[in-house]
Amino acid sequence: MQDIQDRFNSLLSHNVGGQEQWPVPKLTPAIAAKLLERLDSLRLFGHAYPFLTNLTYGQYRPIELLDFAWRHGLDGVCIHLLDGEERSLSRMSDDELRTVARRADELGLTIHLEISSTQKADVDRAVEIARVMGGQNIRVYSRYEGRLSQVMGLIETDLHYLAQLADRHDLYFDFEQHEELKSGEIAELLLRLNHPRLHALFDFGNMINACEQPLQALQNLAPHIRQAHMKGVRIVREEHGFGHYGVLQGSADDDLPSARMLYELLMLGEQVPQVIAFILEQENHYVAPAFRMTDEESDPYIPYRAMSETPLPPGYTVEQMMAEEECWAINQITYVRGVLQDLRMLAECALKTSAGLACHSC
Repeated sequence: MQDIQDRFNSLLSHNVGGQEQWPVPKLTPAIAAKLLERLDSLRLFGHAYPFLTNLTYGQYRPIELLDFAWRHGLDGVCIHLLDGEERSLSRMSDDELRTVARRADELGLTIHLEISSTQKADVDRAVEIARVMGGQNIRVYSRYEGRLSQVMGLIETDLHYLAQLADRHDLYFDFEQHEELKSGEIAELLLRLNHPRLHALFDFGNMINACEQPLQALQNLAPHIRQAHMKGVRIVREEHGFGHYGVLQGSADDDLPSARMLYELLMLGEQVPQVIAFILEQENHYVAPAFRMTDEESDPYIPYRAMSETPLPPGYTVEQMMAEEECWAINQITYVRGVLQDLRMLAECALKTSAGLACHSC
């Protein structure tokens, strides 16, 4: 059993740092059984962002994203309403939107929608599209400029409106921590609203730019997390903060404790899984400078934040990026499924060993 625990420790300690603060839990039979239940019910989603160059400059459409997800045995796809520009969901007629929704149904896939705003006009359009497509889940985040206290007030007003729409149209809104707000600030807003249809989306790397550490951010936001964006990040130290650079998840360049975050998210929820979608958002070559600073004042000024995009890396052509994107997306699927398989094997071995049976897998 000790060998199993040692391997569990090794897997979940990678890139953690501060082992005293974040000790690996003991893989007891109860933990192992819960872990296996969560692995059996896990829902793995693709995302449009890893194909952004193909969507913007190539011939990719949402239909192609659905086909990719189906070919790789995923459970759904998250699609930003603007991804693909003239071919995006936001530009489609109702009939075209229904065609995409029907294709998802045929393939047994779920579509979650995403927007980069909490403002009324943007949210209203997202709700229109969700109702046409029969969707229930919309990711949002704010991009307001001003003092933090002012920004928090604006977001709170927006969230009240989102709550009304959610009740009226049987929807759920998940607010992503997207570099400008710290996890505790988002938790504070969600606690104030205390609405059963408003939750959080936890991104594996965005807390870095908000001057937070991954596991602390996850812990702060844990009671509210309903979806998660997974990706790889190289942490870039700056003079008064930290930026991040997108890398292949699980690669030697990835500074994040991915396996530990994945485990902690899997185990959220006492009786039923709290996280409904683990989303593969490989962002190779994405550049994000520091946003919140180590020396900021108590009510810092939050600058305007443009929507995310990945510029062409030095030496790359558009054609090269389009050719590489699918390979990078498949790379992430392989990595994440490898971690999930390691967790399953260790949990099964822990249960067999506790029952006095031999476990040849370990």
